[in-house]
Amino acid sequence: MNDLLIPYYEHPSVRPAEWEAIIAAAPRLYGVVLNPASGPGDAPDPAFAEVAARLRAAGVRVLGYADTDYGRRPHTAVVQDIARHRDWYGADGVFLDQVAAGRAEFPYYRGLVTAAWGAGRGTLALNHGTAPHPSYARIADLLVTFEGTWASYTRLGPQPWRGGGGVRLCHLVYGVPAGVDPARAARSRGASVHCAVPGAGDHPWGTLPHALACRGSAQ
Repeated sequence: MNDLLIPYYEHPSVRPAEWEAIIAAAPRLYGVVLNPASGPGDAPDPAFAEVAARLRAAGVRVLGYADTDYGRRPHTAVVQDIARHRDWYGADGVFLDQVAAGRAEFPYYRGLVTAAWGAGRGTLALNHGTAPHPSYARIADLLVTFEGTWASYTRLGPQPWRGGGGVRLCHLVYGVPAGVDPARAARSRGASVHCAVPGAGDHPWGTLPHALACRGSAQ
């Protein structure tokens, strides 16, 4: 089942074994978030371009990372990131990060999504980190409705979604100990897509889920 979304923010030349593990796990992946430099960067990175091509060849969605600063980042800057991911890395989707959850910010995101559709983007993922207003379900394929520590996740009860539509929900969890079943935990809380990594601190997404990390080198 393709239930894993992998936001792995390490350079392929620094962590080649981990990227090999991600590509080998292709049948399990919902997608991979490509993030060369807190976005696409100022110029194409050949190492990320190669990884993106291999992921697409393996049938994996490549989602280009773009920060929205909770609706404060200029529309044109986000759209430029989306275009660069498409042109430089062949991204077939978009992962918008730091997405506001309120109804007031919805027009800003509707405009971004309209621009992404116009540019031929496929999968659209919005990382709210919490349950957003139901209107966001109309413009996205995937909503991240939780991002946080395992300790806080264990205190989170079932999260019924009343937004309707065919949108899938995703939970991103870090500080996860070995030996737990994160997929089961995600399903019990209403998410069909997840990523659960052992990393913590300011950069948890520099680690892989336990099931993948064991194939690569030590984290």
